[in-house]
Amino acid sequence: MVKIESSWKEALSDFFETPEFAELGKAVRAEYENGKVYPAPKNIFRAFDETPFGEVKVIILGQDPYHGHGQAEGLSFSVPDGVLLPPSLKNIFKEIENDIGIDTTMRSGNLLPWAQQGVFLLNSILTVRAKQAASHHNLGWEKFTDTVIRKLSENRENLVFMLWGNYARGKKDLIDRNKHLILEASHPSPFSADNGFFGCKHFSKCNEYLKNREQNEIFW
Repeated sequence: MVKIESSWKEALSDFFETPEFAELGKAVRAEYENGKVYPAPKNIFRAFDETPFGEVKVIILGQDPYHGHGQAEGLSFSVPDGVLLPPSLKNIFKEIENDIGIDTTMRSGNLLPWAQQGVFLLNSILTVRAKQAASHHNLGWEKFTDTVIRKLSENRENLVFMLWGNYARGKKDLIDRNKHLILEASHPSPFSADNGFFGCKHFSKCNEYLKNREQNEIFW
């Protein structure tokens, strides 16, 4: 039995019944039993629980959870209150400040307020071994989250997909660009932010798109 918000459970019911998902479940349970894995089990599907299927307006796609102690909480790029901002999140806040003029100097890295406004903070891979980035790359999560992206593309309209970095941009073929806005840029990591993330103005472009379709803008 998958513990996930009811509208997502309905939307993904077909995939939950596949052999692939059964194998994924076994593999994930084994990883948690045999070592330190993030996030806490109760937070694996937190992005889904905080942003129901019909309330999604924006999708920010990450790769896999933070692998440091106390960082991952089930929302892409987000960290709990009081945790030092990871470099990529610092750069996200810097771009928000430059783009729309919001002061982010004292801001917490907890992005739950975004999720509650309809920003679906999805990682492509939902678990990771401690101190081992991308360690669950071949566990089977990608098939699941690719299905999630397809379901949103097929069954919703006027969504904004923010794809940062080559990995996320590789998912654009799953999205119907005739129905949705796809925003692409380099990753906000310090290694690549100067190559197209800074100055991308995704946050103002997103709000302009939503406003033009009579939807509430996101308070970033």
